[in-house]
Amino acid sequence: MIKGLAITPPILGRISIGRVIEKNGKRLPEKDDQFTITSQIQGKDGWIKHPLDEQLRSQAPNQKLRSIPVRMIFNDPELNLRAEYSLFDRQTGRPICVGNGQTCQRMTSQGVEQHPCPSPDLCPLGQGGHCKPYARLHVNLGEADEFGTFIFRTTGFNSIRTLAARLNYYHAASGGLLSCLPLQLMLRGKSTTQSYRQPVYYVDLTLRDDVNLQDAVSSAKQIDEQSKAAGFYQEALDYVARQGYGNASFEVGGDDGLDIVEEFYTDESKTEQHQPTHELSHVQDIQKGLQQSVQALN
Repeated sequence: MIKGLAITPPILGRISIGRVIEKNGKRLPEKDDQFTITSQIQGKDGWIKHPLDEQLRSQAPNQKLRSIPVRMIFNDPELNLRAEYSLFDRQTGRPICVGNGQTCQRMTSQGVEQHPCPSPDLCPLGQGGHCKPYARLHVNLGEADEFGTFIFRTTGFNSIRTLAARLNYYHAASGGLLSCLPLQLMLRGKSTTQSYRQPVYYVDLTLRDDVNLQDAVSSAKQIDEQSKAAGFYQEALDYVARQGYGNASFEVGGDDGLDIVEEFYTDESKTEQHQPTHELSHVQDIQKGLQQSVQALN
């Protein structure tokens, strides 16, 4: 295996609750009140919809796609949902610093270094919206490709917190048979003072309609037994996936980075950042700012 290359689940398409629009000459993210399933190909009008989008939308009330039947391909919740605090270079889309609230991997002029990660609110480098929680949920939408996934990306605390809780709860309740449960993504809304009482949409994960937990767990055990009898080794699959994720310091590469920055990290603070002529100068600026902030704290 090539060292330094993160081996992640094969991606067949995207699941989103928004899109990028052009407004006043700028490309800005716009939220939506429904799911959209797209391919990985972009046309002049944005991402091209996947055939599954129309298929599922035709069965939805008012053709508003607000639930999607899914299956997890791993039993370990953390293999299905990848989440960390992430700081991207806005010009190149490459990750500069990725942390979990305790430690982080940071790109410096000397290479990748490990540092403490106090979270964005307490980190001088991450304040001002430069660093955000960034999560990727990998789900399977059909049996045609057992290991192919559709990816839902988000920087929303509501979605990340809810998805992490559900995955861990279902994993525990099923005796670790998360990949055998009939699940669905659900779009929910809530209003807060911060949202000026306007609805904010986030993604939840539940059992499919008309399926209770007892029946789901019983069915999961049967599926697991049948899979083992056929020679399928789920534990080995999880192990290989875990090794693949850990094969690189950063899971997100430059190929997807610019799209991620455009969709999730575009804000007013972007215009206030350094505009370096070379990527290394941007890293050095970050390093100097961090050193000054650490000295001030000491």
